[in-house]
Amino acid sequence: MAISGITAPAGTIAQPALASALERAASGAPVSVDDAELLMQSRGDDLERLFDVASRLRDDGLQRLGRPGVITFSKKVFLPITNLCRDRCHYCIFVDTPGKLAKKGKSLYMSPEQIVAVARQGAAMGCKEALFTLGDRPEERWDDARAWLDEHGYTSTLHYVQEMAALVLRETGLLPHMNPGVMSYDEMLALRPFAPSMGMMLETTSDRLWSEPGQVHFGSPDKDPRVRLKVLEDAGLARIPLTTGILVGIGETVRDRAESLVAMRESHARHGHLQEIIVQNFRAKPATASQNDEDLDVIEYAVTVAVARLVMGADARIQTPPNLSDDSALAMLVRAGIDDWGGVSPLTADHVNPERPWPELDRLAEMTLATGFELRERLTVHAGYIRDSATWIDPAVMPRVTALLDPVTLLADEDARATGSAPTAPTLIGLTAKAATAPALRDLIARAEQEPSSLGVEDYAALLAATGDDLDALATLASDVRRYTVGEAVSIVANRNLDSTTLGAGTSLDEVAAIASDAWALGATELCVQGTIPGELPASSYFDLAARVTAAEPGLHLHAFRPADLADGILRTGLTDLQFLTELRAAGVDTIPGTGIKLLDERRRRAVAPEDLPVDRWIEIVRAAHSVGLRSTAVMVYGLGESAVDRVTHLLALRAIQVDTGGFTELVPMPAIGHRMPAGEHRAVHAVARLILQGSIDHIQVPWTRLDPELLTPLLQGGADDLGGILLDGRVLPQHGAEFGRELGVARARALTKAISRPLRQRTTTYGEPPEERKQALEPKPMPE
Repeated sequence: MAISGITAPAGTIAQPALASALERAASGAPVSVDDAELLMQSRGDDLERLFDVASRLRDDGLQRLGRPGVITFSKKVFLPITNLCRDRCHYCIFVDTPGKLAKKGKSLYMSPEQIVAVARQGAAMGCKEALFTLGDRPEERWDDARAWLDEHGYTSTLHYVQEMAALVLRETGLLPHMNPGVMSYDEMLALRPFAPSMGMMLETTSDRLWSEPGQVHFGSPDKDPRVRLKVLEDAGLARIPLTTGILVGIGETVRDRAESLVAMRESHARHGHLQEIIVQNFRAKPATASQNDEDLDVIEYAVTVAVARLVMGADARIQTPPNLSDDSALAMLVRAGIDDWGGVSPLTADHVNPERPWPELDRLAEMTLATGFELRERLTVHAGYIRDSATWIDPAVMPRVTALLDPVTLLADEDARATGSAPTAPTLIGLTAKAATAPALRDLIARAEQEPSSLGVEDYAALLAATGDDLDALATLASDVRRYTVGEAVSIVANRNLDSTTLGAGTSLDEVAAIASDAWALGATELCVQGTIPGELPASSYFDLAARVTAAEPGLHLHAFRPADLADGILRTGLTDLQFLTELRAAGVDTIPGTGIKLLDERRRRAVAPEDLPVDRWIEIVRAAHSVGLRSTAVMVYGLGESAVDRVTHLLALRAIQVDTGGFTELVPMPAIGHRMPAGEHRAVHAVARLILQGSIDHIQVPWTRLDPELLTPLLQGGADDLGGILLDGRVLPQHGAEFGRELGVARARALTKAISRPLRQRTTTYGEPPEERKQALEPKPMPE
């Protein structure tokens, strides 16, 4: 079909053969390999005419599709299931080896908890796609991968991907888009019920790049063009809406590009399954064999995009990743005929191109609008395949698609939010306690009040799921327990932070002493020091820092060094735990922060925070510190995909330590940084913590630096009794504080507690009463007359 209003381009074209090729494309004739190769030589006026044909062809297709003037994208989370791969592509920075992963403290595979945690965060931010990306069949190259799969009960990496897709779909409602590399027909059929679309880049049909030593795909069995073309065919036979495309600038010739585009068109002509064609430009990556290669020229890239439009036709979806081009090039790509930006994440990085961050969606919308198009969100599966869902989408996953769909445009309902199977909130992974009915929860709350020792792990886990009136009743009980144990006062400590990782290059011991004196002069009773001493300094620096603070201000309480910092000092000095801690206390440390752990569960630590101190080691050091008279705080970090049972188990483990040592001064329930959750979840955590720890750890702190201000009041009314530290910035090197700029003034704290008719009490680190002059030092001074 000829494009409306397009005839042979007017004016003089330098290359008659090129002019003829463009004329044939404009008339609607299939573009041959020879013509595509010719058209890729367009420059100058020829290039402008090529762009005219490509953009008008795109517009004609959008008009027929029913969305004229619209460029789409998919809001996604990027799930890099594993960085292992059996291939050895010379330009790839995504792939790693088991040894390198171990050195980085990274696991071989993302854990189910990590996967769901990321997916949940994305769903909360409005994402609708979960992009599963990984290396090809790593177990066929790496024994470590095979062992991991065997240990966890999976027959293959694709089996694990299938299970994780089902998990993400069930728990979050995000639509999986499978991009696990080469798949067989049977494997695609097995994945089909869990993913409305899949993807695999053809990249190139160049056999030379795969078969010749030194070329980018040499030594990569899955990059054999014949293997990848068969995947395209099998996907068509399996009725899979497939995303594919070419990678340009990796050493292929212009002829290779033309052949690759025509090969995709011919496959699509047989099956109608290629839902989008990506034209991706090579960007050199550091620490790869191709790191010194030049990036593809922007004009050459745009020409290739335009020819892709002509080869694939008006009804194809042509995509370019917006993060791989500079802002100035995006308008040229639109002119070249694209109609889709692909997946863009407001949460996760592009793990394949980590040096190229996604554009902010508002900014992408502005840039798209400047080219005359509206930016609209689509689903991971394109509209045409949704329209014929009986053919293309498995009935098992179609209800999830429908839940996120605008039924008129067949794009995304931008107001819809992906949700899991539970009617009110996604089910927590690993939750063994069954959902309790309202009467059962009320019975549990009554038992918690009357016979708290009768509640087990699953009972408390059920209480963590309380909502509505049940949550109010739970919070009321926790408030009562708090009132009857620690009274009505809300406490706060006057402190200042110091990041000890800055010692040496950033902070001298003389400046540490000045910081301590400045804090004391401002009214602080505590200096909180956290961070591992830099390795280039002597191990004795832990003792030296403590001694200088104590010498400068003997009355200032030194709350210093997390268990991870202490482990470093113990290792570097060669002392035993007790020897090091005893010497540290003699140098001036009074208490230690019990941070640097999420939950007391080694499996969870390996899954979500492998860089943290192993759980057993954390417990050893905390117990040893308590035994030499160094009390500590206790923490629980929640919101990293753990289950309600995991949270309860952690609290009970802390209680068991406290029964033995009596060394914990308080519990600080800390939401994970960057994780958004309902206000009710925070209330339930603080309330249940109060109930479990009653008679054990008396004080429950509200970590105000990690919470929205409006949450502070309901948490104080639901079992918490402490606001933590004021975090004075100070006048001497204030930027060296770990939470610089987050000061909570006494006046603000008092206004907060006054609003709930609770008195504010300034405390010492160990919840004692500071001298009166210390209290007065913080009070606002009257203005001079």
